[in-house]
Amino acid sequence: MFFRREKPRVLSFSDRIDQARSAGFQVSAGAQGATRVSRDGIACDVREASGGMPDLSLTGALAGNEIAPLVELGYQKIWQTSTGKRFPATAEHLKSLHAFTEDLRQALDLTSLYNEGLGTVNQVHLYDRVVDRDVKRDKKPWEVALRG
Repeated sequence: MFFRREKPRVLSFSDRIDQARSAGFQVSAGAQGATRVSRDGIACDVREASGGMPDLSLTGALAGNEIAPLVELGYQKIWQTSTGKRFPATAEHLKSLHAFTEDLRQALDLTSLYNEGLGTVNQVHLYDRVVDRDVKRDKKPWEVALRG
């Protein structure tokens, strides 16, 4: 007997989006040509990368028509929109985000990474005890440290 291995089917970007839609995600047009995939108050902008693979560019809570990514402040996790609107992230929000990202990766047939499967991954870290870390200055690093 001969066993014939079937050729693996290469999915296009639209096929992967259709798989997400059939998995229970709402799919709509996103910002700047991206496809917005959402479920239970969590959304992600998905773009087509090379070879038809999806690229998950921005993931977070829906705040109106904006996506607010998760921000770690060192003492609290918050959602922050690009316009500056902030609201706290509760344990229920984090569970929803974690379930959303895992289910979306499975629906889009993407690799799920072990360290991301352990818990929630922040997209931005803004620790308040680091002074002027995110502000570009013309001063040397030691001058900033001396608050000069």
